[in-house]
Order: sequence, then C-alpha cells, then structure tokens
Amino acid sequence: MVTKITFKGTSYNLDLDKPIDISIPLRTGKENVNAWYAKPVTIEPVRMGDWVGDVKQGGSVNFRNIMFNPHGNGTHTECVGHISKEDYSINQSLKKFFFMAELITILPDETPEGDHIITKQHIENCLDGKHPEALVIRTLDNHISKINRQYSNTNPPYLHHEAAEYIDQLGIDHLLIDLPSVDKEVDGGKLLAHHAFWQYPHNTKTARTITEMIYVPNTIFDGTYLLNIQIASFENDASPSKPLLFQLNKAL
Repeated sequence: MVTKITFKGTSYNLDLDKPIDISIPLRTGKENVNAWYAKPVTIEPVRMGDWVGDVKQGGSVNFRNIMFNPHGNGTHTECVGHISKEDYSINQSLKKFFFMAELITILPDETPEGDHIITKQHIENCLDGKHPEALVIRTLDNHISKINRQYSNTNPPYLHHEAAEYIDQLGIDHLLIDLPSVDKEVDGGKLLAHHAFWQYPHNTKTARTITEMIYVPNTIFDGTYLLNIQIASFENDASPSKPLLFQLNKAL
C-alpha cells in the first residue's frame, strides 16, 4: 500500500507493504543473541498432570511459557525507567510509534586502552546538519553473526558520552543501535551515555527511548527512512521490540 507523508515541508511516497525489519527474533536456546550474562531464552510447553501444551506431543493446543530478559536476550526498547529511581514504564513513555529516522553507519575508533567508541565527530559527520526525530546507528564490521553473538565479557563498542550529549542537543528523541548498550559494558555503574541522552535526573526527557541490539543488513543503504517502533505493552522499563524501517521516495 503506497501512501504519502510530509516532513518539514518535503513530501515522500512509501510502501507500507514493504517494511524492513531490523529486530533480532527471540529464539529459544543458546544461539539467540545474548548479553549481560542473561540466561538463554526458554520457550516451553505448559505441563499440568498428563496434559501438555504441545500439539506435537498430543496436546489440543500449543500453550507455552516464555522466559527471557528484555535487556539481555534480544532487540529491546527502553525508557528512562532503566536508570531512574522513579518508576517509568516503556508502555507509558512511548506514545507515538512513527518517526522520521536517519540510518548511519560508523566504524568505531579504537582507544589506546583497547575500547572501541562512537564519537561526537562520527555523529556530526554522518548527519551533516540533519535533525531527524530518530537516529539508527549501524556499526562496522556488520557481520551477520550479530544475530546470535554472545556479548557478555567481550567489552563491545559503545557510545562516548559526548556523542550522547550531542544527540540530545540535536533534539533526537529515539536512538537505535546494534550493540547491547550505548554504554561501556563495565563502567562502574556510571552509564554516562544513558544519562546524557535522557538528561536524567535534572532535565529528564521521559518521552525518549533507546533501542539496543538491532541488526541492519548490509543491503540497506544509509539515508532517511520512516521508522515504526513496535513494543509489547509491558509496564516495565523495557520491552522486546520490533523496529521497522520504510524506504522513502520524494514525491513529484
């Protein structure tokens, strides 16, 4: 279904029947992407006496329990409740679901200490004066193994807090990244990038979200897209999510 939208005076055509899914599916077992020493996802049929919630095993329906951690087991969208003393839920914080987004690709810099960081200069160069509502960051190398990578104790790349401050200054409300966190894996609990993006606690931006552990295939070009963030209605700081990109073509 082709429709037309207008953003900052420019009209675009897009096909809502052709979404680009940049989420990583939640799968049972150790092949699922994992971080923060979370236990693997389990999806198991309910058993009550002789009854089993699995048609293959003789049950009348498939009726399964699912155990997962949204932060550690796959693509998830989180709100400021992830770092706040106050209770904020993603279900109450995310009230709009479509945004104009810019997809950028970055090769993080290596520091003398062996860290790999995304800098303010990276963001500034890639955006080149653009002010999107959402920013989608793909990091290099962008191997397909990201969909089942085991990140715990690997010190993955992360966002320098000055880059997060710059993203805040641009007025970007939704940040998506293909890493387990915008912050360094072990930073003594500082979470500088999270705090800078949400401006917590002194000027808290409660409507903002961070989506982590996405995967953007190499076949998708950098540029401007319509973004749809889909979540489950969890009253929790984070939910598994399904971000979708829609290709835009300028309307004649």
